[in-house]
Amino acid sequence: MLNILNNIFKNNNPKQNNEDITNLELLCGLMIEAANTDGQIDNSELDKIKMSLINIFGENEKDVDLVLDGALKNKNNAKSLHYYTSFINKNFTDNKKILLIETLWEIILSDGNIHDYESNLLRRLSGLLYISDVNSGNARKRALDRCLK
Repeated sequence: MLNILNNIFKNNNPKQNNEDITNLELLCGLMIEAANTDGQIDNSELDKIKMSLINIFGENEKDVDLVLDGALKNKNNAKSLHYYTSFINKNFTDNKKILLIETLWEIILSDGNIHDYESNLLRRLSGLLYISDVNSGNARKRALDRCLK
């Protein structure tokens, strides 16, 4: 399944290094924002973010470590949701956006608790990414199923 997901996220066009970093920074920033919505980021959430960026989004482990460290240091200077979603809407397919929502649910679920602020964030993100309530709910169910295994 990871190979299928990796193929979805691979772009056949060669990208410049700056664009890769920008994509990684945006994804990492959004994931840190989701994890920090309840006011704390624990190690299980950080591990899930790192593994998601490497295994699902196909990012380089060293780049992920560097960008994740920077995102953690700047977590209180978070960008607006519009900053993230406008880029994602321009550059991601619908399937990729649904997979992103599913990954964010897994990050939120990784600490064993769903805070009201976290579920509210995912509802708002789904709306801003033009993901239907049905697709968003299904993404949450798939993430919950994986976290329970």
